[in-house]
Amino acid sequence: MKALKLYGKRDLRFEDASEPRIENENDVIIKVKATGICGSDISRYAKLGPYVQGMIWGHEFSGEVVEVGPSVSHVKAGDRVVGCPALYCGKCESCKKGILSQCESLHVIGALQPGSFAEYVKLPGENVLFIPDEISYDSAALIEPSSVVVHGLYRTSLQPGDSVAVMGCGTIGLLAVQWAKIFGASEIFAIDIDDQKLNIAKEMGADFTINPLEKSAYDQIMELTNGKGVDIAVESAGSPVTSAQVFSLAKKRGQVVFMGIPYGDVLVERFYFEKIVRNELTVLGSWNAISSPFPGKEWKTTIDCMRTGKINAEALITHRITLEEGPKMFEKILEKKEFIGKVLFYPEIRL
Repeated sequence: MKALKLYGKRDLRFEDASEPRIENENDVIIKVKATGICGSDISRYAKLGPYVQGMIWGHEFSGEVVEVGPSVSHVKAGDRVVGCPALYCGKCESCKKGILSQCESLHVIGALQPGSFAEYVKLPGENVLFIPDEISYDSAALIEPSSVVVHGLYRTSLQPGDSVAVMGCGTIGLLAVQWAKIFGASEIFAIDIDDQKLNIAKEMGADFTINPLEKSAYDQIMELTNGKGVDIAVESAGSPVTSAQVFSLAKKRGQVVFMGIPYGDVLVERFYFEKIVRNELTVLGSWNAISSPFPGKEWKTTIDCMRTGKINAEALITHRITLEEGPKMFEKILEKKEFIGKVLFYPEIRL
């Protein structure tokens, strides 16, 4: 089969790879129909490099079951499925407590074992979830990032009527806007320096859009909230700058939840840091998209909301391409010469 393998920073290759085989009784082999580029993939491609040189990359995907091990009964060949890419040990203290996102050995496919940027991928049966016909393969490829957002919002005390600010309108931020609306937020503020992303955020349900290039996000939020700030501030940009600025958006005794990963030192100016102390903020981290019982209610909730149309994932997709075009696409993303939202690969299609 063909696959994308990461050998080093900015060294992604379209190559032949061995097809996965059933080795354990709970194995499921899936033909990948659609697989997406995650924001973390961009940082690993540009800055960090692979965990294992030459590893098949990718972890957000949907597909069709082609073969199952003898102990798998909940899905069968021909079923439309989505794969939860997270793998946990089940033995460490966190796993025994049911806090699976904090597993000491937690990793996702594409890191230490082959991922979804390939024609076929293999997962344990419990990682494979059936998807109804109402959800397209394209939308299903975004179930994982959507579950990441739900996991983060479950960490907060978000209630109907609360106000929410989302800083950063990439895939995670745009999904956060939609989920905030589903959770019952009365006012949603979308913040980004890209007006195209802000326009999409407006379509997704944002009540106000804020471009900090015009005036600081803090000043605009204060004007729009009569100097109070918001109940919940979501950091989804993954920038060292916004990771500091986000503290200024929450009201007194408000909450700040981090869903973005800055991959760089965060230097917090006194003005922003004092907001944590003086406003007695609750600062929350959020990691991955799983909980107990595995893979967690984040996944079931996302599937239900996509099935009923409450979550519009396809509106986030801007590019649909072949795996062979992958190396060029990653370079295009780094060049930032054109607007690129969610990118999906179709491994079964060739140039």
